[in-house]
Amino acid sequence: MDFLVVFIPLLPLIAAALIGFGHLFQRIHGAQGEPVTASIAKGAITLACFLAIALLIADLMGLNAGSLAVGQWLGSGDLVIKLNFMTTGFGVFVATLFSIILTVVTFFSVNYIQNEPGFHRFFFVLSLFSSAMLFLTLSGNAVGTFIGWELAGLCSYLLISFAYDRPIATINATRVFVTNRIGDAGFILGIALSFYFADSIDWKHLNEVANNLTTPTVTVISLCFVVAAIAKSAQLPFTPWLARAMEGPTPSSAVFYGAVMIHAGIFLVILLEPVIERAPLTMALLVVIGFLTAVYSFIVGLTQTDLKSSLCFAISGQLGLMFLECGLGLWELASWHLCAHVVIRSYQVLTAPSLLFYVHRNPMRMVTPYIANKHWLYIASLQRFWLDPIADRTLVRPIHGLGHDLDRFDKNIIDRAMGAPVSTNFTISSLTQLEKNIDKKLQNEIQIEFVRGSGVIGKIFEWIANIMSWFEDRLVLRGIGMDMLDIGNKLGQAANTFEQLILKPRYLVLFVFIVLMIAASI
Repeated sequence: MDFLVVFIPLLPLIAAALIGFGHLFQRIHGAQGEPVTASIAKGAITLACFLAIALLIADLMGLNAGSLAVGQWLGSGDLVIKLNFMTTGFGVFVATLFSIILTVVTFFSVNYIQNEPGFHRFFFVLSLFSSAMLFLTLSGNAVGTFIGWELAGLCSYLLISFAYDRPIATINATRVFVTNRIGDAGFILGIALSFYFADSIDWKHLNEVANNLTTPTVTVISLCFVVAAIAKSAQLPFTPWLARAMEGPTPSSAVFYGAVMIHAGIFLVILLEPVIERAPLTMALLVVIGFLTAVYSFIVGLTQTDLKSSLCFAISGQLGLMFLECGLGLWELASWHLCAHVVIRSYQVLTAPSLLFYVHRNPMRMVTPYIANKHWLYIASLQRFWLDPIADRTLVRPIHGLGHDLDRFDKNIIDRAMGAPVSTNFTISSLTQLEKNIDKKLQNEIQIEFVRGSGVIGKIFEWIANIMSWFEDRLVLRGIGMDMLDIGNKLGQAANTFEQLILKPRYLVLFVFIVLMIAASI
């Protein structure tokens, strides 16, 4: 029965392709095409669910071999990446549970999204997401899991920004996407270190050779994957992105952050149980992060004024307890906790729009007196301990800014070196226009970005910039020639550019990752 594992993620992928190409080529469009789109999505995901149940039954009866290799993805020297799947163990059980939840949400979404402008787009993304999550849980190697990991993250971005005409939706989607990229960096580094030290990226082989690796090596590898896990499961300090992700429709909130994707992080930790148990530092980190997240979510959740915010902190708190259980070595308890939490939270998120009907004429419970009497704690809880702006300034903005810098480098350096054509939107008609544009740009940069600094270092560079500006002004007032003035302007511009680069914290993040990679290779 091992061959069934191939079709479980494949069927939703085929459904996504049919819906996407059908809508692209105007074969499926408008209200008259909604039944076709719904039938394709429901049929594919339901059939994948039945196949997952059959695979689980075969596993319980001992009919599965344990793994199935379909072919080879990539081969380069000693690096061989196979397309293999796990057909036994915890991954099969989780895939079956996820497929059941995805089937329920798909049927729920038909009436919920009916006659919406993005009906076809929603079911395309939902089918693609279903394929990604099932592939993530069933993949037998780290690269396959990472592909499902990334594809699910991309789908989450598309559904958070489902109402893309609303600026808040796109802003929240971007922030969630950028925050999760930090965890992805840890996942990629973990894959590289696994191949370097263990000569394999298969989960089974990595868990088997964990006892043969030194404690520092296992610690570094496990920490990389744990960073990815805590980012994906919204643990401290990444918790704020979960509240922003609730911007999407209710069905997407159920599958992404109530039941399915939010549990991918804890699933990864349970999957690497033999590796993490060999790293005491990683176990201690799981205990600390899980405990702090649970306490933080409990306190903040008591003062939330809307249902979705209360639910998201309840979710992060329960996930924190799961991480705590893993850190204490209670792996079986964490596994059952995960499965029960998936079922309960999916039901709560799906029924959230009907809460007012259920609690009609029933008074809401007041805030606990302990928090209400401590005004500083009450205010801090209402403000979510100001973790959102802190995470935005220290995590989101540096990574987002680094992406912008890389984009400018690609356009201004790489594209020009390769001879790529420049867009006509940026063309100029005369040299005079070019000079005006440059002067205007320099003036704006000097007035807005370069003169203002923050912190001790920022104020030092701001002081230096003012001195340089004063010196240049005096040179101009004393009648220095145009050649000397041009040289002074170029020096000033170079100094300002250097100041701008130093003041941006995103390069510190880049340097940290470089140092980690160097330290791991030593």
